[in-house]
Amino acid sequence: MKSKLYTKRYFLLVILSLGSFLNVSCQETTYKPVKYPNNYKAQIDVVYTKIEHWEGRMDIYTNPISEKPTPIVINIHGGGWNHGVKESQTGFGYFFKKGFAVANVEYRLVDVSPAPGAIEDLRCALIYLYKHAKALNIDTNKIVVMGGSTGGHLALMTGLLGNNRKFDTNCEYDTKIKIAAIIDKYAPSDLTLMIKGSVKRWLGDAYKNKEFIESVSPFYYVDKNSPPILIIHGNKDPYVPYQQSVLLYEKLKANNIKTELVTIEGGGHGKFSKEQRLMLNEKIWRFLNELELTKD
Repeated sequence: MKSKLYTKRYFLLVILSLGSFLNVSCQETTYKPVKYPNNYKAQIDVVYTKIEHWEGRMDIYTNPISEKPTPIVINIHGGGWNHGVKESQTGFGYFFKKGFAVANVEYRLVDVSPAPGAIEDLRCALIYLYKHAKALNIDTNKIVVMGGSTGGHLALMTGLLGNNRKFDTNCEYDTKIKIAAIIDKYAPSDLTLMIKGSVKRWLGDAYKNKEFIESVSPFYYVDKNSPPILIIHGNKDPYVPYQQSVLLYEKLKANNIKTELVTIEGGGHGKFSKEQRLMLNEKIWRFLNELELTKD
């Protein structure tokens, strides 16, 4: 298995309690490397879009020697739209084992761009993969978008937008877009019910604009053409109410969309037990197998 060590450098601002002195220090955080099969190729920090001085980057792991184009999962980290890095995401072993390519994406956080910046970025990442599908040896009919918490929100938005070009302002693509499935882990779906904290901060000056808030809420994009969605949520989540997933699930069912709500009894905001994680892996692969997206 090949691997690479990743280090991210951050500037920390520390305000001392006995004065107004501002101390700027530098801290490096090292993350576990992504392990991938020997027959896979890793492309690290691929620039998928540029917006002024900001570069959107993603790590792409592909199988260039596969006889057939492979399915691919687009993975999106969480962090309340205000923190988090792609390097923190490393557990792709199951996807590699099942023959999937992986695109691990970063996006603009709120300090760089409030809503809808992150959505625009993920759409650009998706479009980049479409445009380079042949070179990457990936099957655009087998694209799965996955994320947890705010990463799940962005996964839902990326997939549910489909051919709605509302947020494709930074990227052009004329061919039809089709998402095969979305894996939503404890994500907010209707932000009109959560206007506080990190949600309010991400919305910025538009937090009082109900129409805008609906436009960046996945719940309002569900229709009869929506892709299949697997929803995972702990019913004791202290940050994203479990009801957010229940509402989404009920709307998907009302539109006859293939979906499943996996409830983690007593579960919080992720950080599930080993047994629960194993169960979730089984649920994910059963769902994707039913959609004929795996090689099994």
